[in-house]
Amino acid sequence: LTHCNAGWLATVDWGTALAPIYKAHEAGLPLHVWVDETRPRNQGASLTAFELREMGIPHTVIVDNAGGHLMQQGRVDAVIVGSDRTTASGDVCNKIGTYLKALAAHDNGVPFYVALPFSTIDWSITDGFAEIPIEERAADEVREMTGRTSAGAIETVELFSAESPVANPAFDVTPARLVTALITERGISEASESGLSSLKAREAPRLGG
Repeated sequence: LTHCNAGWLATVDWGTALAPIYKAHEAGLPLHVWVDETRPRNQGASLTAFELREMGIPHTVIVDNAGGHLMQQGRVDAVIVGSDRTTASGDVCNKIGTYLKALAAHDNGVPFYVALPFSTIDWSITDGFAEIPIEERAADEVREMTGRTSAGAIETVELFSAESPVANPAFDVTPARLVTALITERGISEASESGLSSLKAREAPRLGG
């Protein structure tokens, strides 16, 4: 199961969280990906699903709140997400809703992996909750939705009245204790200060090498 978009549309090459999926598919391993729609911007439904479809990888788009239910049913083997910012202690700041996936995974014994570039680690901070500001985005992102009509036109519709106030935090912080491992281009480490520090001594792979 994956949340938001962390593939080649969001980064470069094969992306971060989707890279292990692409490698497994290339190696002929059978897999199926549950794709969170990722409200309110729907990056999962519009971008991740597009990538997987283009790559010929079996997948199913689900509403954001379905992940926990699927884990309870034993239908999720692993969760893998990206990271916008990672602290030196292993806390992970990512798209809103990531924390809930980590909680559900922890409660159901499902491994929760975070794939990130080494450059995403902010060595100057150790407490993601206290030191990472969370962006609050426009209310219209929640109040409105854009899509394609049956006639093929792109239109935006209002989902509910503007008289109802909106809270729209764009990211949340997942504590290191809920992260099974961090996957970087320098290797895999535990989500801890000592684990991340061990990556510093490892040489980054060379492009084309």
